[in-house]
Amino acid sequence: MTNPTTPTAPSTTRRTLLRGTVATAALATAGVTQSGVARAGQPARPGPDIGILLYDGYSLLDPTGPAEVLSRLPGATVTMIAERRGPVRTDTGDVAILADRAISEVDHLDVLLVPGAGNRGTTGAMHNDALLAWIRRVHRHSRWTTSVCTGSLVLAAAGLLDGRKATTYWASADYLESEFPVTYLPERYVRSGKIITSAGVSAGIDMALYLASQIAGDTTARAVQLAVEYDPQPPFDSGDAAEADAELKELALRLLAESQA
Repeated sequence: MTNPTTPTAPSTTRRTLLRGTVATAALATAGVTQSGVARAGQPARPGPDIGILLYDGYSLLDPTGPAEVLSRLPGATVTMIAERRGPVRTDTGDVAILADRAISEVDHLDVLLVPGAGNRGTTGAMHNDALLAWIRRVHRHSRWTTSVCTGSLVLAAAGLLDGRKATTYWASADYLESEFPVTYLPERYVRSGKIITSAGVSAGIDMALYLASQIAGDTTARAVQLAVEYDPQPPFDSGDAAEADAELKELALRLLAESQA
């Protein structure tokens, strides 16, 4: 991101870049729908309607990582949606995101994204009949239905993954396959028809960039990746569960559990 203490010429800001020639080219080729969900006091935008479901106990990066990517698509509208309007807290209880719409107010989306959560949040969503019914209803008309992390368990509970291949958080893989007629693939994201599931937390960014390419083309997706400077170079090579030993896995799960409210 731009250093707030360093003046930046208007011609080189991220906003100018995305509104310039790249955005113009993308609008000409995207072929997105025109319905648009109008924000309060603003006209509908010409790009895809993207709705991100929030429910109590979600993991913070699950909705916000993809939102950062998808909100940069030309003409896109990203709306946070929950059972009721208002703040919805994360699994740690430290942060809340504002839901601008209630599920009762939304019956059509081009893209639906269901984030994952800690055990409490995921279990609660999987047994919330109102949420599951809404997910099924929106899925019937969506262009894309997506999930991050254990959000795939919520999609599975809604019956949307029956007979499909999918991914999820590594520690939930056995549960996904044992409880639902789903084939787990240990990939960062998995597409099955119009459903795209992604692995844990940070994998939602990878999935969102793939989705961006499907909506607006590879060039725009690449430009968005550059715009948000997504070039991960972590100090440790320990993010792949397939290469982690039992001790590290145990510590990882304990840290998650202890951090959740």
